[in-house]
Amino acid sequence: MYKVNAVNRKIPNKIANYKDVVVYSGELKQPKERKIGAAIRVGKKEDKLVSSIKDAIIKSGLKDGMTISFHHHFRSGDYILNLVLEEISKLGIKNLCVAASSLSTCHKPLIEHIKNGVVTSLQTSGLREPLGSFISNGGLKTPVIIRSHGGRARAIEDGSLKIDVAFIGAPSCDKFGNLNGYTGKSACGSLGYAKVDAMYANKVIAITDNLVDGINLPASIDQTMVDFVCEIESIGDPKGIVSGAIRFNDNPRDILIAENALKCILASGLFKNGFSFQTGAAGASLAVTKLLKEEMIKHNITASLGVGGITAALVDLHENGLMDALFDTQSFDLDAVSSLAKNPKHYEISASFYANPNLVTPAVNQLDFVMLGALEIDTNFNVNVITTSTGVINQAIGGHQDTAEGAKIAMILAPLIRARIPIVVDNVSTICTPGANVDVVCTDYGIAVNPKRTDLIENFTKAGIKLYTIEELKEMAEKITGKPASIKFSDEVVGVVEYRDGSVLDVIYKSLQN
Repeated sequence: MYKVNAVNRKIPNKIANYKDVVVYSGELKQPKERKIGAAIRVGKKEDKLVSSIKDAIIKSGLKDGMTISFHHHFRSGDYILNLVLEEISKLGIKNLCVAASSLSTCHKPLIEHIKNGVVTSLQTSGLREPLGSFISNGGLKTPVIIRSHGGRARAIEDGSLKIDVAFIGAPSCDKFGNLNGYTGKSACGSLGYAKVDAMYANKVIAITDNLVDGINLPASIDQTMVDFVCEIESIGDPKGIVSGAIRFNDNPRDILIAENALKCILASGLFKNGFSFQTGAAGASLAVTKLLKEEMIKHNITASLGVGGITAALVDLHENGLMDALFDTQSFDLDAVSSLAKNPKHYEISASFYANPNLVTPAVNQLDFVMLGALEIDTNFNVNVITTSTGVINQAIGGHQDTAEGAKIAMILAPLIRARIPIVVDNVSTICTPGANVDVVCTDYGIAVNPKRTDLIENFTKAGIKLYTIEELKEMAEKITGKPASIKFSDEVVGVVEYRDGSVLDVIYKSLQN
């Protein structure tokens, strides 16, 4: 038995780990009346310093069946998750839920911990290879729960995701637990995801490779939230921050996409003093920022705010007086890390501040423009950013659905064809962002505007921008590549994609593709 949600996806009435399955309705559901709170821990005069990760785990009281959390600010350079799970495995603790803000290629050892029963459930915003293939092929007993950055913060604060022990990699920390991410040999910048975990977890363990003397200020997470501090040789490789989706290049295709996006921004009616925007970290998005800088100087326009994962390109705007402030949930490169440490209006924010739909004014609601990527876009403007052309989980939702709903104009930047596969299709394999929240699609072959945005169609037409329908873009792609074959799936659910309010937007079935 199933229900059909607002994006016409069939959602099973019963899904493992869900007491009640609430399907996506097209509107944000009514939130719970109150936030939950962390366990009250009466302060003691005992030293918080412990001798090892093992000692910290034992002192935390971690037991079978609990939930542990990790942040992904080191991206593919993270050491913490693997080190912690190795010690947990040795202690014989089983049946854990790992609630990581995201999981990267470096987390391959997690597969063995799943096979051995140490980890039996996952909640995250994304999975990369080889973990993604393992999960997509039914390697986990229960479906992975996939949430956006804002959805994860919301789940923690309303009690849907209850964290027993949070393990926080701290590039700089004192013996009391005052920590930050922008000083020390393993500096990673903002600790925006870890901030929420520290505030709501029942126990918090700071793991550092830079234990400083005295009081470590300013502190991103302060001593009132940290139970234990553990010093180890190395917590991560900050060079791993620049990985995955972050691409710096002059690819002609990316430039074409960026030029089309720039045309839309300039003609939108929102390109004026005080505008705000968020760009991603892929080549086309980075190119947009570079081109936009030239137009800002030319027209003597300054921006009020840059939001989200902060890159060197946004730091450059800020330091040259073209952007007043930066809201930073995650520092995407080492220039951003450095800026966060020295620029007062480069401001570190939590994932909740960034995108929690249950807040009065999350940062995403201040956006005029957001530039986002896509693996697939369908003729209803729904977007897939997590499963490949073979239906395998290999990317992350991140803040995609949060920013698309929050921004005045949500723009998808993607090539029309990738590796001989059309990006615009009849139906995406997995809906991550509803088409109702997508306004413009910019490809290297042309631009399509969601028909509901008649204002943008009028503005773009007046500016002389050639527009295509989304169906025309699909047909254009298929003339080059042919119509792609349908993906084959079993009826076993391996993943659940939540919308940012906790309703079920889509489910991912076990892939049968070779």
